[in-house]
Amino acid sequence: MSLKSAEKVEANVRELEIAISAEDFKAAVLKVFNKKKGSLTLPGFRKGKAPLHLIERTLGKDYFYQDALEMLFPDVVEEAYKEGGIFAVDSPFDVDVKEIGEDGVTFTLKVTIKPEVEVTQYKGLQGEKAEAEVTPDEVDRELDRMRERNSRTSVIEDRAAQNGDITVIDFEGFIDGVAFEGGKGENHSLTLGSGSFIPGFEEQIIGHSTGDEFDVAVTFPQEYNATELAGKEAVFKVKIHEIKVKELPELDDDFAKDASEYETMAELKKSVEDDILEHKKEDTEKIFEEQVLMALTDNVKAEIPDVMTAKKAKQLTDNFVQRISQQGADLETYLMYTGLDKETFDAQMTEQAKKQVTLQLGLEKIAELEDLTASEDDINAEYQKLAEMYGVDVERLKGVFPEENIKADIVSDKAVKLVVEHAKAVKPAKKTEEESAEDAAKPEEKEKKPAAKKKAAKKSEE
Repeated sequence: MSLKSAEKVEANVRELEIAISAEDFKAAVLKVFNKKKGSLTLPGFRKGKAPLHLIERTLGKDYFYQDALEMLFPDVVEEAYKEGGIFAVDSPFDVDVKEIGEDGVTFTLKVTIKPEVEVTQYKGLQGEKAEAEVTPDEVDRELDRMRERNSRTSVIEDRAAQNGDITVIDFEGFIDGVAFEGGKGENHSLTLGSGSFIPGFEEQIIGHSTGDEFDVAVTFPQEYNATELAGKEAVFKVKIHEIKVKELPELDDDFAKDASEYETMAELKKSVEDDILEHKKEDTEKIFEEQVLMALTDNVKAEIPDVMTAKKAKQLTDNFVQRISQQGADLETYLMYTGLDKETFDAQMTEQAKKQVTLQLGLEKIAELEDLTASEDDINAEYQKLAEMYGVDVERLKGVFPEENIKADIVSDKAVKLVVEHAKAVKPAKKTEEESAEDAAKPEEKEKKPAAKKKAAKKSEE
């Protein structure tokens, strides 16, 4: 087997001419014959006993040629890639058999290869890094969340429902006297003032008492997700089974002892502040790294084949669909609720894929320029980390995660580290009062890690 030639036919496409020797091809034909002879019958011979030369004389000399070529093809092509130093990014195409017979096989194919990459700059890139600071309000919000986690609920029987109460209700909605799908619930817990029901619903429960049965008249918003209900007037029949109030513990030393490993409120507060600061520093470093790597992609020059972007986009889409499926949703539902059409979603995934492919190509080029490698210790340490993460034996993991993939990840991580270590941190531009107000109005996106617990947090008691 040999690579006879490799010619450039397009920017990232090579046409290879590959030869299989007569000896290798004959051996492959014999293997195919031995595999299939049990199903072949010739007059005068028992099934599977006819010799090869008679089978070929009867059925044709080329009877086993196609199967023999298919058997050899993957290894032959892989060997040709290695011989020619070719890194294929997709399956070969336009396969054309020029010659096949007793003298061997000659065929051509085209293959899309990884592009030539130039990185114009990867040291001295810039990214924003803000000073990590903790405000008293942030500490108070985290302490409030701890109070919520350690809250109790008690049943109220001597007064009507008020804003902030938790009501347990039955409800059923009707439009023009006809019940509609999805408009019914039983023993549903609704916190008044939470805004979890359509506008006007919760306000009409206030003032009613346990056991009351009454109607709530509302109008669905014009932009309501269920288009068949949007803008419609509806009447809900409601019954209150129970009214409860949430009791939050006082922020004192007793709370600190119950909710954490600390003896005093001052110690707990300091721990909360330290935790928030640690998370802010981590977020700051992450944002800095993201901005530096984004700057790197602007310095990567390559003609990226469409197939590389398409494969990465499919991978990103598949991963996204898998994530939302774990939350009980599918892509169609997600698109409906976000107001995106499939074309826009696909365009976003393609754009994201192109950036990721560009970044990865840049990191690979940097690893080549800096001679970054994965040592045996690096590989073993990575396998050990994965084994601890998944709770399985290292040897079992090696069958799931090929060593070549582990090496590639390690080298890529080293390239990222090198780029970030040589980057320059700049202070972010000051935000306007309007931008600061918008940020302050946004809810926390991540729940901060609470202080270490000495006692399990108390569950809310119904």
